[in-house]
Amino acid sequence: MNELSNLIIPRVNINSENSIQDAINLAETFKFDSFILFSSDEVKFEKKKPFPLSRMADLKKELNKVIPNFYFYIDAERGFGHRCSEGFLWEDDFDSVDSNSLLNIFNKINSELKENGIFCNLAPVVDINNKNEKILNNRTLGSSVNSIIKNVRIFIDSCSYNLIHPCLKHFPGHGALEGDTHINLSVSTENLKNLNELHLATFRPFLNQTPLVMVNHGWYKSFDEEILPASLSKNIISSLLKDQYNFKGLVIADSIRMKALSDNYEESYILESFFNAGGDLLLDPYDPAECLRQLKLIYENNHKSFDKKIHKVLKLKKSGSYE
Repeated sequence: MNELSNLIIPRVNINSENSIQDAINLAETFKFDSFILFSSDEVKFEKKKPFPLSRMADLKKELNKVIPNFYFYIDAERGFGHRCSEGFLWEDDFDSVDSNSLLNIFNKINSELKENGIFCNLAPVVDINNKNEKILNNRTLGSSVNSIIKNVRIFIDSCSYNLIHPCLKHFPGHGALEGDTHINLSVSTENLKNLNELHLATFRPFLNQTPLVMVNHGWYKSFDEEILPASLSKNIISSLLKDQYNFKGLVIADSIRMKALSDNYEESYILESFFNAGGDLLLDPYDPAECLRQLKLIYENNHKSFDKKIHKVLKLKKSGSYE
């Protein structure tokens, strides 16, 4: 059961003493060793009160007492400063600077993460914001397919140089959705031709260069006739991403606290549906211990599949490889 904890990444709100203690308890009782760092319990993209570096140091000190190694994930698209008060934060448009300047910016972001013990930066945003949705404003790496591909390549090179794992998001393209999955179950009515030529085109060049792809919670009518978020869709995770595109890395769900899921489905249903659809890493559940218990029940009926997932996660943690 403890090894199954590798497939769940709980949240730590570093501004909350209770949240830090919860993380310590999860590590001590259930051997959780991976956490995503936040500065608030609110599931919103907007910047909240950042945490001080001293609080993160306290968390590390306490975790060191109960587990030999731990792995921090963070959403730092624009830098550590989005979460940490002493961190660097790039405020301007990524697409407004030349390639050399962009590399310097990305190196500043990723080297700072490495210095502070971050395992994975949940970036880059590979979406194209052709609908000008607010949730993607100033987050995407370009305004066209070609500019995004060019800039994503620079970002991934920077991650490799600084020994930080990147994560492509939000597959199969949040820009095809109308709305914000933080708030509701947004819908895409884009046909397959447009999805292929515009939204999926920015992901395809990098699927053999990254260990992680994050799937969003929007409903894509071109892939599923019935209402079904992408993060629970076998057509999108298994048939498209893993089979058609031959992605060999780990598929991670966007935060399952986001209202597109949490307002419409029980957490146990989300967990079972995500893993049955082909998902590998469940991010940010409300109750990680209960999710682990549920995962144990599912494991009994499909242990070979889950053993493969665990093996890939452990290999990534140990050596940086995932195949």
